[in-house]
Amino acid sequence: MRQEEIWDADAAQRYDTPGSGMFAPEVLEPAVERLARLAGEGAALEFAIGTGRVAVPLAGRGVPVTGIELSRPMVERLRTKADEATIPVVIGDMATTTAPGEYTLVYLVYNTISNLLTQAEQVECFRNAARHLGPGGRFVIELWVPELRKLPPGRTATVWRSEPGYIGLDTYDVLHQHVVSHHFRFDETEQARLFRSPHRYIWPAELDLMARLAGFELETRHADWNGAEFTAESDSHVSVYRLPPARAAAHGRGAP
Repeated sequence: MRQEEIWDADAAQRYDTPGSGMFAPEVLEPAVERLARLAGEGAALEFAIGTGRVAVPLAGRGVPVTGIELSRPMVERLRTKADEATIPVVIGDMATTTAPGEYTLVYLVYNTISNLLTQAEQVECFRNAARHLGPGGRFVIELWVPELRKLPPGRTATVWRSEPGYIGLDTYDVLHQHVVSHHFRFDETEQARLFRSPHRYIWPAELDLMARLAGFELETRHADWNGAEFTAESDSHVSVYRLPPARAAAHGRGAP
């Protein structure tokens, strides 16, 4: 399925879970705080802005935020929280679509770069971030670490969460670095609701190489938004990439 078919009106309606899951204060607030610091006095651009989970509170902190989003239903949901003047959004994919202006920060959260299903598209996403940033600008990616150590030989699926009313499992195609996430929600009836989304997983070292191809250098990598140390046991990371700052000579200084 194409991404615009996955993130349809029904998915947009069910996406927001105020106060819980990815909208829980302990999940959302550290991300907004870190991004506000990284944006500084400049503007921020969110790739795959969705329903505004991060953009709305970040704009509330005084950071000018613009978004790029492929799904019109997700943007319509965002519009119930913020109008176009407050958070402008350009409809399109995050690998090729451009937004007007120059930014100090581009960010892509909650594993969304993996929604691009080829390595070439993921590389183009980095290049698209670079073309929106001024010298010294930063690109921030939040991404999970592939859990292949949990995949026994001969098996193609892992259960990554099991709790009352919910089971989450991933099926892997390790040859192509593809994974499909299956989200089963159910109650006391015999009916269950399934939501599936395809991804291309990326190892941290591969992500770093994509960054270098676009002119970035890795500035920091932590296990979460609070700055916990990234280790071999971390299941996700927040990586900050930065473009080189402008050279003094480019401004006419330092010449004999």
